[in-house]
Formats: sequence, C-alpha cells, structure tokens
Amino acid sequence: MNDKYKLLIFDWDGTLMDSEATIVSCMQQAIEQENMEFRSYEEIQNIIGLGLEEAIQSLFPDVDEFMVNTLVNSYRAYFFSDDAPQSQLFSGAKETIELLSDAGFMLAIATGKSRRGLNKELSTSGLEEYFHITRTAEETFSKPHPMMLDEIIVDYNVEVENALMIGDSEYDLQMANNFAMDSVAVTCGVHDRDRLLEQNPVGLLNSIVELPEWLRDEY
Repeated sequence: MNDKYKLLIFDWDGTLMDSEATIVSCMQQAIEQENMEFRSYEEIQNIIGLGLEEAIQSLFPDVDEFMVNTLVNSYRAYFFSDDAPQSQLFSGAKETIELLSDAGFMLAIATGKSRRGLNKELSTSGLEEYFHITRTAEETFSKPHPMMLDEIIVDYNVEVENALMIGDSEYDLQMANNFAMDSVAVTCGVHDRDRLLEQNPVGLLNSIVELPEWLRDEY
C-alpha cells in the first residue's frame, strides 16, 4: 500500500476512540468531588491528549502536588466506575485498523491515557491484537515530549523517516515535530483544523477511515 511508511503510530482518544464526552464528564466529576473551581467543557476538552497529571496542572496551574494527585485519584475512580459514560470507537475505526494490519503495516499506540485505562479500552474495543507496542504517558514523558515515539521506533527497529504519527490534537503533532517524524492530523477530535495545520502535518483527514486511501495516494 505504501513504500515509505512501515510503522503507523496512533493516538487513542479522539483519533480511534470517541472519548471526549467521557473524559470531560470524569474530570468535571472529580473537580466537583474535590470542591475545586469549575472548569468548562471547552477548557477540559482543550487538555485532552496530555498525560493526566499534566492535564490537571494545565487546568489548575496554582495547585500543589498533593492536590494534583488527589484529582488524579478521583478522576480514575470515576473513570473505572460503572457510573462513567462509556466511550465507543469512531465509526469504521476497527475496520480501518484491520485493513492496515492486513496490508502489512506495523501498528502502535502513543497516548496520554494511563496503562490501566488503555488496556481496558483496547480489550473492550477488540483492537488489542493489532497493537503489539503501546506507550502511555505514565510510562514515559507526556506529549509533546517525543520519548514515546523514540521508544516505539526502537522497539520496532524502524527508522524515524519510516514512521508516521496520526493524531487529533496539537500535542500529537508537536510530539512528532519534536522528533522530526511525519504526522497526519484528523479533525474528528479535540482540536480544530486551523490549530492542527499550524503544526504542519503532511496530511489532514476528516477521520481515520480516510487514512488507507491517503496512504495509497500520497506515496
């Protein structure tokens, strides 16, 4: 399908999983439970993609480490409870991943989620078997630091020019830029088209289902 890229690295939330409403709900629940100042849907939407601690620090730059950890624990308690709204894959995402796997691409995940959170959603979505290498923010540095990408290409023994990052946020694209890796932006997630274009992705798609055709046509 493509002679240039051998490894496709996907963000999770907002790229493959339609999880924006779930994340916002869980964060607002945690904020309310800890009697913190209200944060709007848009404010929380903006930090999706960062590691959880970094996201909370962005929302509440003046709070101390104890309070950050308290909010992290409250968020996770709600996220893993039966009361949290359940996220679903974007329409066509599973079929797209299956197609790319069958075409011979190596596949990986680089996400701001926790390991426990990613493992849960990989299992429930049925995508676990397609991603042999994954990295989460709690295992390395949060986006836009490029360490996740560095570790992934080392594990797969792939050169950076043969890897492609696919994501819906400026943090995904900044991470790729910080590692001199090509990126493709999808506009179905948290950041709008103009914000994504500022990061100079090599492609801009409406959704992940357009990726196989883009790969065929572009190279």
